[in-house]
Parts: sequence; C-alpha cells; structure tokens
Amino acid sequence: MTDRLLPDNDNDIRRRLQRWLPFLSWPRPDRALLVNEASAGVTVALMVIPQGVAYAALAGMPLVTGIYAALFPALIAVLFSSSARLSVGPTALTSLLVGASLAPLARPGSDEWVALAVWLTLLSGVMQVLLGAVRFGWLLRLVNSPVLMGFTQGAAVLITLSQLPALLGFMGRSYASLLNGPPPDWLAIGFGLGGMAVLWLGKRLAPKVPTTMALMALSAALSYAVGYALHGGAVIGALPSGLPSLYLPHAVSTAEFAGLLLPAFLITLVSFLETASSAKVDNARAGTLWNENQDLIGQGLAKIASGLSGAFPTSSSFSRSAITLYAGAKSQWSTLFSVLVVAAALLWAMPLLYHVPQAVLASVVVTATLGLIKPRGFVALWRVSRIEAAISLGTFALTIATAPTIYWGVLGGLLASLAHYMYRHLHPRIIEVGLHTDGSLRDRALWQLPPLSPQVYALRMDADLDFATASPLERDINEALARRPDLKDVCLFAQPVSRVDLTGVEVLGSIRRLLESRGIRLHISGLKLPAQQVLERAGLLAPGPLLACYRTDAEALAALEALAEMDSGGNAKAQEDGARTLSPESARAGA
Repeated sequence: MTDRLLPDNDNDIRRRLQRWLPFLSWPRPDRALLVNEASAGVTVALMVIPQGVAYAALAGMPLVTGIYAALFPALIAVLFSSSARLSVGPTALTSLLVGASLAPLARPGSDEWVALAVWLTLLSGVMQVLLGAVRFGWLLRLVNSPVLMGFTQGAAVLITLSQLPALLGFMGRSYASLLNGPPPDWLAIGFGLGGMAVLWLGKRLAPKVPTTMALMALSAALSYAVGYALHGGAVIGALPSGLPSLYLPHAVSTAEFAGLLLPAFLITLVSFLETASSAKVDNARAGTLWNENQDLIGQGLAKIASGLSGAFPTSSSFSRSAITLYAGAKSQWSTLFSVLVVAAALLWAMPLLYHVPQAVLASVVVTATLGLIKPRGFVALWRVSRIEAAISLGTFALTIATAPTIYWGVLGGLLASLAHYMYRHLHPRIIEVGLHTDGSLRDRALWQLPPLSPQVYALRMDADLDFATASPLERDINEALARRPDLKDVCLFAQPVSRVDLTGVEVLGSIRRLLESRGIRLHISGLKLPAQQVLERAGLLAPGPLLACYRTDAEALAALEALAEMDSGGNAKAQEDGARTLSPESARAGA
C-alpha cells in the first residue's frame, strides 16, 4: 500500500512545484522545436529592441533602459508566468503612465526621475506579486471593458500628440511658435512620415518580417549618408553598451513615497489588463485555462527585475504577443531566444543605433498607438448600452482633460462604473408575472398578459435577496397590497434568488408576518438550495397554514389554480392536492 501511495505523493508534490514554478512544466526541447522557437524569438527581439528605445523616450527615461526592460524582465516573466507565449517588455500605455505620473515630481531623464521611476516600478511589481500570492486576481476585474476602452483611446490620443514635435521636426518648440518661428526640420518630417508609411506597409504586406528593425537600419544608414547628426538633426546618439548592472534607488521622502502609491496601483491595474488581453488569446489557442494569479506573480516579478535593472514598468504587449503567435512560437523557449538576441544587441549593437533619427522613434510610437484609436468602438457600445457608452466617453474625456495626471481618467471611470453597478443592484427588476401562451411565466406588463388570478399577486425578482434588494421587494409587495386590498395569495417565484443575506432574512420575515396578519397566504416557488438552507436556519420556512413551498413553477401554478377554484366554490380536496407545504428533505431534492 505504501509503495502504491508514493508515486501519488510524488505527483502531488510535482504538481504543486509546477504551480509555483511553471518553468518545471516546459516541454523538453528537440531540434525541430528549437529551430522553430529560435525563428519566432528572433522575430520578436528585432521588434522589441527599437520599440524599447521609443517607449523609453515616451517614459522620459534614458533610451537604453527601454532595451534593459526587454531583457531580464522578459526572462523572469517567462519563468514564472503560466501563459507560455507572452512578449513582456516596455509598452506604450505603461510608458505613458510613468511619464504622466512623474511629470510633477522631477525633470525627465534626470537622476531623480530615474530613481522615482524605479520606485514606481518596484512598488507596482510588489503589488502584483502580493495580489497573485493571496489569489486576489479577481480584484482587477473591477475595471470593465468600457472604462478600459475609454482610457486606452484617451491615452492613445495623448501619446500621439506628445510625439508630434519629434515626428514633424519642431522639437523644443511650442505649437504657438510654429507660425512665427523658423521652418520645421523637413528631413525630420521625411523620416517620421516615411517611417510611418514603411511600418504601415510592412504590417499589411509582410507581417512576419521585422519591419521595425529594418526601418531602424535603413533610417540610420540614410541619416549617416546625409550627415543628419552633423547638421544638428535629432538622433538617438550614443547608447552605453553592456548588460545592465544592479540599480538600487536612493531613499525617497515619505511624501514622495505616498505620492507614488496611487500611480503604482494604476500601473498595476492597466498593465495587468494589457496582460489579460494577450493571455486570454494565448491560453485559448493552447486549449488551457488561464491562471490569472500565477501571471500576476510572474508579471510582478518581471517589474521588480526591471526596477533593479534601472528601467521602468513592463507589461505584456498585445502586438508583440500576437507576432509571437503569428511567427509560430509553440512554447516558452521562443522567449529565451528573444532574450539572447536582446543581450547580444546590448553587448555589441548599440553603436549601430547612434544615427537613427528621433523622428523614426516617434513614427514607431505613433504607428503603434494609432491602432488603439477606434472611434467605431464608441458607436458600437452606444448601440448596446448608452449608459456604458457614456461612462466610456466620460473616461476618454477625463483622461485627456486631466493630462498629465491621466490616471484620474481610470479612477473616474472606475467610480462611475461601480456607481452604475450599485444603482442597478439597488433597483432590481421586480415584475408581476402572467402565464404566456407558450406555458412560460413572463412579464405581465411587457407581454400584456392577464393575472394568474384576480386574487393572486405573482411576482419574480431577478436578483439575490440581500441588503440591496430586500427593501425594493418589500416595497413592491406593500404597494401591491395597497392597490389590491382583496388579495388572498402572494406567490414569489424565487428561481433567480441564489443567495440570501441577513437583511434578506429579516425583510422576508417581515413580509411573512405582514401577510399572515392580513390572512394572506405566501407561496414560494423554486428556491435554490443555498437560499433555502439560510431561510431554514432562520426558521422562515417552518410549516404553517399560510405558507406553501414548491419545487417547480408547475406545482405552484397547479396549487394556485386549485386554490382559486376552492375560493370560488371548489371542493376542499383541491387544497389538499395543490397547496402542499414541502418538508426540507423534499424541497432539497429538487433544489
């Protein structure tokens, strides 16, 4: 017996280790797999390197830190995340949030800015690890699709506007000075708009080709050939070679630390929602269930690794993850090849980026963010729900209006969404039902149906019976009693009620006592077992002459019909056959 149990114990230990250390479950590589994964990994690396430089500029960080954010963070994320083929590194939204959060606190690119960005990264990473460790991934579902859509599109507009000076050759000048100042840099305009055209064509005609890296190489060659940097053109310039070293930020004041907590939480929220959009696609294609808590841990550890590298918050890029899938990646090994290419670039390829124009970096960012601006999404949402469309548009407007502190857009949308949710919960749908010609119970007012009986009030509440819905239910029954003083029966069709809390128990007890004081029978049909158990423990289902419970609506309808016949002169046997009070055992059998 002991020998037979040992393998089960070993398997159980192995499953637990694989849950906390997902890399233990990676597929064993063979030659064919490694060749395939190397091709996909190199493709993604050639995309993330130029994007990293561009997004570092957006975050106000030293440009090389964008490549740092694609090295150790990607490695840590793939080791500890459950989703196999996510491309983790710098993204436009998280980079914008860094720039927006730190704008009131320091000068972009300064030592103080870098230190605060690292603190922001570490705080966000610790938050994600803790949320995943205590299995609180559900908390991030508070931000729904309308809020995320409004914020994303608002942020995309702000990102695009922030890149226009570099893209159109008037860096360091205000929009107002364009009409009176010197002409713009026409070469910068050519590099910027030409870069956007190349990226747009590459995405549509050759999506597997690393167009972004090809654009970087071509623009660097052209810039060098025309002496763009020698004539004062804005180029990337010298980037330090070598792998990142350990970065420990200096201590910050209590006020600065407190000021970073809210932006860190918003970065946690937004970056993980970015991850969710990619992870759901990845797991759906792999036919696996998404472990959101393990991905929280993996993404949080990746942020911590990014901070200790002197970089800024990372996230899972939807576009790069899509490229990973499109390139044919089948496992986590593709990310390892991507990390090796990034490391090689840091060691030997940094001088090659010197002559790349800043306008080309701007074209990379703008091309990525323009894909996020989808006005048709608001139109489609308006057709489905005008309230949610208004929340989304409000989030969009608030995000732009509160720039640079754009996280208020998410908070405002979140509060509006929660307020809408609470309003709907505090105003449950309570309807009087009638018998439809197809045999189902439907809304009397909506379908213009007759009542079940002149002396019966039959209602259904499409919600749980709790603190938010109990009072509306009591008010509805009181109003029915006031309108129809000749009522003899009230029937609650309770199939939608899955949960009853203490307030619900108290209110239902009050309703039962009120009806009994007036000699009115209370009928309850279709209680689910969890709700029934709560009411039984409270003593509200104790048998009585004025209380009847039924397993199904059919039994309730038969009983009500029998009672109507009896009240109008029928025999007493109808009551015996129809209005049965179920014992807890018989009711539980049908729950």
